[in-house]
Amino acid sequence: MSVKSNKIKIAFFDAKPYDIETFNNLIPNYDVEIKYYKHLLDINTASLAKGADVICTFVNDKIDKNIIDFLVENEIPLVAQRSAGYNNIDLKYARRKIHVVRVPAYSPNAVAEHALALMFTLNRKTHKAYNRTRDGNFSLVGLTGFDMKGKTIGIIGTGNIGKILAKTALGIGMKVIAYDAFPDKKFEEDTGLQYTSLSNLVKTSDIISLHCPLTKDTFHMIDEEAISSMKNRVMIINTSRGALIDTRALINGLKTEKIGFAGLDVYEEEDKYFFEDFSDRIISDDQLARLLTFKNVLITSHQAFLTREALDQIAITTLENITGFFKNNILKNEICYQCGAPVCNKKVKGKCF
Repeated sequence: MSVKSNKIKIAFFDAKPYDIETFNNLIPNYDVEIKYYKHLLDINTASLAKGADVICTFVNDKIDKNIIDFLVENEIPLVAQRSAGYNNIDLKYARRKIHVVRVPAYSPNAVAEHALALMFTLNRKTHKAYNRTRDGNFSLVGLTGFDMKGKTIGIIGTGNIGKILAKTALGIGMKVIAYDAFPDKKFEEDTGLQYTSLSNLVKTSDIISLHCPLTKDTFHMIDEEAISSMKNRVMIINTSRGALIDTRALINGLKTEKIGFAGLDVYEEEDKYFFEDFSDRIISDDQLARLLTFKNVLITSHQAFLTREALDQIAITTLENITGFFKNNILKNEICYQCGAPVCNKKVKGKCF
């Protein structure tokens, strides 16, 4: 695949300072030049990509029909998504028009560790203790937690992240049960984890942690019915995709105290707020604003991935995806349109495209 100049020109959207620093450190190792834009990609900002060979996007950039048509018109054949998720891209419309590559795995440890951080913080209330002592308040009233040893954690999804979390939870003496559409029986035998049905997991877990992709089958898998069958004062952790949880049902569960704790690194409508500073503005999303009022809810802004190691791996994989396409006519980590596989290493003219 030819490029428009000697170096591969990358139009990089939604660029944050940590992105720029990480990619700039690696640029000398690749035959590329990058123009960074802090703006999200939409129909109003797409013109910034004119003259580029490839666009580099993140989860809040919308690659819809209009953007895909723009890319085709401007002979930009590749979208390099620098994340594992790709539900911001209209893949059905993109088929046979453009190629889309992603970063399928960067640091599963980072996400698993963040899920644990949310659990421990909510349980032992260290965030509240920090704020108190900064104000000279050394009272322990209201900071009582529980021993996590002996408690049952239900892990929904046992890919790399779920497995790391499972092994860590087992290491601190928790009972680990899991649900996965494709259970790994060898992992079950090797670790002592127990696979079970989703309904049983929901009913018997003290802590439920979500680590599965968002599909039509998993959309709102945590809904009113599921919450009603949970243990009283259950803890729910979501570091995967916001729409796995029905937010209205979550709020109702918190109001009735059926749900005792919620740790959320993702949110259904996060693209309107996450990654940006709204500290001087009104939160107009009523559901997000309501969640922020609960003292037993801890929300982080999709930061589970944010470690130095993960940023390095994201940048390396993204640049390898891009250079592999333009220099070697190979698509690394393409989302395969025809066979549905999340990763496809077919040649550009392979049978799956």
